Amino acid sequence: MDDATLARDIDSCCRLTGEFTLRSGQVSHEYFDKYLFESQPALLGRVADQMVELLPEGTELLGGLELGGIPIVTALSFRTGLPALFVRKSAKEYGTCKLAEGPEVSGRRVTLVEDVITTGGAVRDATRALRAAGAVVGTVVCAIDRSPEAENPLVDVELDVRAVLTKAQLDAVRS
Repeated sequence: MDDATLARDIDSCCRLTGEFTLRSGQVSHEYFDKYLFESQPALLGRVADQMVELLPEGTELLGGLELGGIPIVTALSFRTGLPALFVRKSAKEYGTCKLAEGPEVSGRRVTLVEDVITTGGAVRDATRALRAAGAVVGTVVCAIDRSPEAENPLVDVELDVRAVLTKAQLDAVRS
């Protein structure tokens, strides 16, 4: 399988047109509804397969961000044998009061897993919170990077962004 085939399949499954307000507050005339591919086992598996090659050496834990990163990190964990963390938007206020459900993060190399990155707001927040808990976070792997081409929206938190697909690759299948 090559990226062009995956890009075409994701695009045909997930690209919606209309007017959509993104998490960043930006308004877009198109939206990639990642839940449409995440809910399809075969397509989700293909994305996870592509992510395996993007993981940095030395990764000890995979941190999936609530909510879209959770199905992807589960599939990726299954394929790699690496333990998964389920990273909340904020620590729960009851029970264990954890931000990241799963193994202890302190002193461990965590690679974050996200579905779609545009400005990186959720990833930035999770990176700061995990680092405050002692995790070593240097990379995020995402299914789709919608940020402007050749720009790293997470350079301010010194995070390497590795994407299965970029907006440019998805746009190329439409031309």
